[in-house]
Amino acid sequence: MIILEEPYVSPYLRETIIATGLPVLRTPIAEAQDFPPETVMLDDAAMVARMTKTPDQKLYSTSEHAIQWIAENLQDTGLPETIALFKDKAAFRRLIRPLYPDFFFREVAADDLKILDVSRIPKPFIIKPSVGFFSAGVHMVASDAEWKTVLATVQDEMNELSSLFPPQVCRAATWIIEEYVSGTEIAVDAFYTAAGEPVVLDILSHLFASDADVDDKVYLTSKAIVREYLAPVTELLHNIQEQAGIRNFPLHIELRVTDDGTAVPIELNPMRFAGWCTTDIAAYAHGINVYRAYFEEDVPDWDALSCADDGDIYALLIAKPPADIPPETIRGFDYDGFFASFSHPLEMRPIDFTRYPVFGFCYVRLAGGDLTEVERFMKDDLRRFIHLQ
Repeated sequence: MIILEEPYVSPYLRETIIATGLPVLRTPIAEAQDFPPETVMLDDAAMVARMTKTPDQKLYSTSEHAIQWIAENLQDTGLPETIALFKDKAAFRRLIRPLYPDFFFREVAADDLKILDVSRIPKPFIIKPSVGFFSAGVHMVASDAEWKTVLATVQDEMNELSSLFPPQVCRAATWIIEEYVSGTEIAVDAFYTAAGEPVVLDILSHLFASDADVDDKVYLTSKAIVREYLAPVTELLHNIQEQAGIRNFPLHIELRVTDDGTAVPIELNPMRFAGWCTTDIAAYAHGINVYRAYFEEDVPDWDALSCADDGDIYALLIAKPPADIPPETIRGFDYDGFFASFSHPLEMRPIDFTRYPVFGFCYVRLAGGDLTEVERFMKDDLRRFIHLQ
C-alpha cells in the first residue's frame, strides 16, 4: 500500500500504481493524480484495517509528510516507533552507537546554540537539525571563527523551511553536532524483506564542489558505482537490522565510505527511497522499478547487471535558484533551454519554484562516464535560464 503526499508524485510512480493495482490512501494529492476509476483508493479506516490485520503488509510513502498520518493511525503496528528511531538523527546515532563507539556526536537544544562554546568541540564538525530535510541547516564548521556566520545562516534556513514542511519533516528544536567523516558520500535506496534481509536497489555517489560543500545538487549512479560499494553497504544494512530488528521497510540511507572502506552512516530516511521520486533514476540506469521491487521482493541480480556495463553514468541534477536572487523576483525558468544544454538528457521534471526552493530535477546520461557536463553544472549559477520580473 502507498501513501502519496507532498511535495511530488512522479508520472513513473503513478503509472506503476496503475499497472500493479497497488492500493493508495485517499489523500488530496492522491486524488489530484487523476487515477482511473478502478484504482483502489482506501479511506483512513480501510487503510488502518489492512495494516493492523495483516502483520506483513508493506507500506511505502513518497515523502515524510506521511509520518504524521502513520503516527496518528498506526500506533498498534510498531511502525511509528521504528520511524522515530531513524527520522530523529540523534536517536539514530544512539541506535548505532554500538557499531561506532568512538564516533563523536552531541545533541544541543536550539536555545543553547548561541551560548555553545565551540572551542571545546573537535573540528571540523557538522551541525544539522535533528529532524531535517533537503540539507536545510546542514553546515560544516572548520574553525571557531566560522561559528557566528554559520549559526546565523542555519537559523535563516530553518525559518524558511519551517514554512514549507510540517514539523515531522523539518524541526529545529534540537540540533546535532557530529564529527566530520572524510570519504566518498553515497546515497542508497534499499529495503528490508519480510525476513529482515536487506536488498539494495541503487547506489548514488553524491558529488560536491568542495570539502566544505554540503549541498544537494548532483548525484551519480552507474554499474561501476554499485559494484564498488555494494559489499560495505550490504554489511552496514545487516548491522543496522541487528540493532533495530526491522522488516518490510523501505529506506534511503546516506553514508560516507572512508579510505579504509568503512561505511559510516550520516542519516537514514524511513519509509521512502530518494526524495521527490528521484529514486526513479534506477529505471534509467539499471532497468529497476524500485516500487515493484519493494512490494514484490524482487532482488536485483547485480552480478548479471554488471556484466552489461557499458561505462555510462547516469546523473540526477537538482536545479536551484542562486541564494542571492530574491524568490519573489523570479518570474520563470527556461526548462527547455536547460534541458537542451546537455548532450544526452533523459527527463526534466519541473517543480513549482514559487512553493519550493528548487526549479526542478533533471536526469542525464553521461556517455562513457564523461563528467564534463556535470562539472560545468556544478559551477553554473543558472542565471541565463532564469526570467526575472
